[in-house]
Amino acid sequence: MMSQYPSSTLNVMPCPPEKRREALLKLAAAYDPTQQSALSAAVKAMYHQSDTQWEGLWVTLEAGQVTAAIWVQRLPMNMAQLWLPKAGLPQKVAAPAPLLLDTARQWVKTQNIRLCHLELSSEAAETEGLLVKHGMQRLVCLEYLIGSTHRRLAMNEALPLSLQPFGELSLAEQLSLLTEVGEGSLDSRPLRDILSIKELLAGFYQQDPQAPQHWYAVGFQNVVVGVLLLAPRPALGRWELMLMGLTPAWRGKGLGRSLLNKALALAQQAGVQEVALGVDDVNLPAKRLYQQAGFVCYAQQRLLAWKGGGERSEEPK
Repeated sequence: MMSQYPSSTLNVMPCPPEKRREALLKLAAAYDPTQQSALSAAVKAMYHQSDTQWEGLWVTLEAGQVTAAIWVQRLPMNMAQLWLPKAGLPQKVAAPAPLLLDTARQWVKTQNIRLCHLELSSEAAETEGLLVKHGMQRLVCLEYLIGSTHRRLAMNEALPLSLQPFGELSLAEQLSLLTEVGEGSLDSRPLRDILSIKELLAGFYQQDPQAPQHWYAVGFQNVVVGVLLLAPRPALGRWELMLMGLTPAWRGKGLGRSLLNKALALAQQAGVQEVALGVDDVNLPAKRLYQQAGFVCYAQQRLLAWKGGGERSEEPK
């Protein structure tokens, strides 16, 4: 596939292998600095992949030189992440941006990718408008919070919780528990409508293959009542609370406060000073709980996506 920008001599094409390093450097140089580490990690994970795994990397060339790049990174479960220059697109990148976006969107469709997503900061209104113009849908607005592991929520009574390694559950049990925890949740509802629980779980694994050693099924009074997924982030010097939730029958009983205290205690015992998390902007009860524990907002991100034509991966019956 090759497209030509109507008003210039720019061509967009799959990145030739010999131009890959140049293209990735060009992409990184134009990228939002706050996301540089995430982009670097994504590239590092691809070091030993074959050329066919790089088919989602597209470039514009002028006189044989890479002028701009866009990357559709394939993920498990027929998903993808879009990497492109973010807020404040430089002029040299802005010109071919519509062409690159059109090409990437068409490629996502032809590959039957279920969902191709990216996150944008709340300040990137111009970039967001460009993406929406090129078919992306706004799915979720996330608030990113950070709190001290030394803080604890006050409890009227002790509610001792037990933690069982999540990996000790069978896949069917894991999916069943996550399905229960997701019932009635206010977090990322549009995303849950698009993706199956199996796909959401695959997304958690994709974020950090080593993280499951800190994933737990939560017990209370000899009953499994919820889930707690934690992930160390050594490069940032903190832990991430990836998911914390209770099944519907056990909400409103103070267990959420006890579970958050448990998460903070685990991170503190590991020598970590801070825990970070993302919460849906519309999930007011969860935000209130985190604020009571001293968490403060340090960033906002909007999740946008192209929805492709791939089949939804359903849970096993």
